[in-house]
Amino acid sequence: MPDLIPLFQNLADGLLIGMVYAMIGIGLTLIFSVMNTINFAHGDFVVLGMYAAVFLSGLLGWDPYLSLVLIAPAGFLLGVLIQKTVLERIIDASQETSMLVTLGISLIVGNLLLLAFGTEPKSIYTSYASDTLRFLSVHVSVVLLLAGLATLVVTSALYLLLHRTEVGRSIRATAENMLGAELVGIDTKRVQAIVMGLGTLLAVTAGVTLIPLLYATPTSTGSLFTLKAFVVIVLGGLGNVTAAAVGGLLLGVVEVLGASYLSSDYREAYGLLAFLLVLLLKPEGLFGKKVKRV
Repeated sequence: MPDLIPLFQNLADGLLIGMVYAMIGIGLTLIFSVMNTINFAHGDFVVLGMYAAVFLSGLLGWDPYLSLVLIAPAGFLLGVLIQKTVLERIIDASQETSMLVTLGISLIVGNLLLLAFGTEPKSIYTSYASDTLRFLSVHVSVVLLLAGLATLVVTSALYLLLHRTEVGRSIRATAENMLGAELVGIDTKRVQAIVMGLGTLLAVTAGVTLIPLLYATPTSTGSLFTLKAFVVIVLGGLGNVTAAAVGGLLLGVVEVLGASYLSSDYREAYGLLAFLLVLLLKPEGLFGKKVKRV
């Protein structure tokens, strides 16, 4: 049993960080399932959440988790604004066009953060940064535990919204068949704005939960999180919210186990290796459905 304690420790850490990855992936796959658009700015919204927490911490001395009461609603409104002012104008354009537009949004967000905060990496040190809680023989970082709990609260609220409300039924109907949804009277443009807002809210919330753990840089961290989001949704299966949650947990565990038992220098590479293996062996994702070609 003592020999298994390091394994349990790594699994606990991997699952907690994987919960945050899951939140990032869920936001991206939710946007894709409704709008059929890959949002290349998604990772930059994660970084935007990180810098927003840094700004509020410096200005008001707020704990990053307290700052969620402002940052999460602001993220939702930002997503709605981007959908209404930019993406709605190209709703009938090709998928390539929408991808290029979101890439442009990514560049704008990254460079605005660069102008506002400079090139120096930013983070937030909290009084509980080095604290741990002991569960049996496993020591869990308080910061990681708070990040996991915040993710659990937000994703549970999203689940209730999608499955217990009229708005959620409209979202699921639009994702299933947009034309059919319009025929029964659903305002699909409104649904798309809500979904873009929810996806952005999830991204900035993930950024706030990660800022006590990681350093943020304006132009490189965003692309890293976008890549992680792609890995998460491909591991689970594109367009499946539940599968994205499982993909995020899997990515977190793979990264932590690889860094612990192989080399921490290649931590980011282990998730990519898992990504390539899934593409080779099960291209539709672990929980995706096979599509017969005729």
